[in-house]
Amino acid sequence: MVIDLGTFYDLPRQFDRIFDEFFRPSVISQKRIAYPPINIYEDEDNIYVYSELPGLEIEDIELTLTDGSLVLKGERKIEQGNYYRQERPTGVFQRIINLNVPIDADNIKAKMKNGLLEIILPKSTANKPKKIEIESN
Repeated sequence: MVIDLGTFYDLPRQFDRIFDEFFRPSVISQKRIAYPPINIYEDEDNIYVYSELPGLEIEDIELTLTDGSLVLKGERKIEQGNYYRQERPTGVFQRIINLNVPIDADNIKAKMKNGLLEIILPKSTANKPKKIEIESN
């Protein structure tokens, strides 16, 4: 019985080649990132969502609040022309932001200025701690 171990002797070189391909700068720079970029933060009363949408009109964006998430949908229209380089993504996009607290849906505010979308999601007062006063008899 003959066992060929030749592939195992070459194994370190094969691993080096895999890592070289993975960490090559051109591959890293072309990794897909989520679009549109968003920042989310909160304070005691609100959750704030900021999204960068340069060149889009309000009519191109749709915001929907479901039970536990905020959905940001839209479409960046493809501009015609002969491109030398195109880094800004085009086409349909969607971001789903999971919310871990109940939101007061009637008081949500959203505004857009200079390509920056700002969404203010007020937290529901139903789940906020309420101090109970103790009466003396």
